[in-house]
Amino acid sequence: MVNPAFDLTGQVALLVGAAAGRLGEIAARALAGAGARVAVADLPSRARELAAKARDPAPAQGRGASAHEVDVTDEASVAALLGNVIAEHGRLDVVVNAAGVMLRKPYDETSVEEFERVVRVNLTGTWLVGREAGKALTRQGSGGRIVNLTTVYAERVGPVPESAYYSSKAGVVNVTRALAAELGPHGVNVNCLAPGVFYPTQMTAALGADPDRLRWFGERTMLGRLGDPATDFAGPLLLLAGPAASYMTGQVVYVDGGWSAW
Repeated sequence: MVNPAFDLTGQVALLVGAAAGRLGEIAARALAGAGARVAVADLPSRARELAAKARDPAPAQGRGASAHEVDVTDEASVAALLGNVIAEHGRLDVVVNAAGVMLRKPYDETSVEEFERVVRVNLTGTWLVGREAGKALTRQGSGGRIVNLTTVYAERVGPVPESAYYSSKAGVVNVTRALAAELGPHGVNVNCLAPGVFYPTQMTAALGADPDRLRWFGERTMLGRLGDPATDFAGPLLLLAGPAASYMTGQVVYVDGGWSAW
């Protein structure tokens, strides 16, 4: 049985960025496992992977799931996604925005075009999804929850040169707070989940080739280990996506083994 504070039975959850790495898959399964009907969305180029993630949670939980295509940098595409999900499922309750890209490059080798692309996907895309989700939830009149994914590096930087990524993810935090302030009177909670280094995921897979750096990342945390996608991510996500967080908004929840508390 699901604890009522984490129960999403009868609710519709949209996961944006579902095909981009292991955390997206875990998020889809977690939302379905809590009882939600899950709609997943990602770039058309990831349609096959996306469809598999939509199918997998449903048979195990006995609930339906649907796959959709979206480009978070295109406002017409984002607006169409929200409209399609509501048309198919009849309502919307939870939006989890996990879409994002990373660029590991020294600042003096990063072009303006590369920097702006990262910002366009990570920051502008988060705002666009939040804008359209906020409008849909406000029209619906029954409140709702938006969860944006940022990173432990949202308010600090790490040892890897990725200035575009750090900048964009810092912006996600304040976009979250800004949307929380505007949507709060409508009963919509907007929060941020900030994972630390989870391994293995698509974004951290390259660390496997550098055991010393991988070990350093683990030792850098207070718990002395890396985040395990299989066990450490779903709980915090369901906290922010469900009734348990009904009095939380505009917050950043760090899931980083204590990295940010040093």
